[in-house]
Amino acid sequence: MYNKFAPKSISKPHPSLISAEWADGFSSTITLEKFRDECTCALCKDEKEKSAKDPFKMLKTFVKGMNELKSLEKVGNYAFKATWGDGHDTGIYTYDAIREIFEKHALKPEEIEKIRNKS
Repeated sequence: MYNKFAPKSISKPHPSLISAEWADGFSSTITLEKFRDECTCALCKDEKEKSAKDPFKMLKTFVKGMNELKSLEKVGNYAFKATWGDGHDTGIYTYDAIREIFEKHALKPEEIEKIRNKS
């Protein structure tokens, strides 16, 4: 099992990527789109549940700035609050949730390089 404390560091190595490192040596880079898709707020959770029940609601609606991370603020000693370019800011990502997200969506080095070369 992994350390359930805060990531040692979080950075944005590219406008569409976010990286994190933990004290146990685990580090990962994921897309901001995947980070946003994993938003933990009630509205986003409700949308995911509706999409799972109704195939016509599975189509994602894109809003300008929705995958642009404006800030990541610490909340107490257990989480971060993300503010996105479209104004969405109600998701609280616990340290455990962040670790799970980064494990689940970890990009391979060649995928990271491909994204960096697109810009």
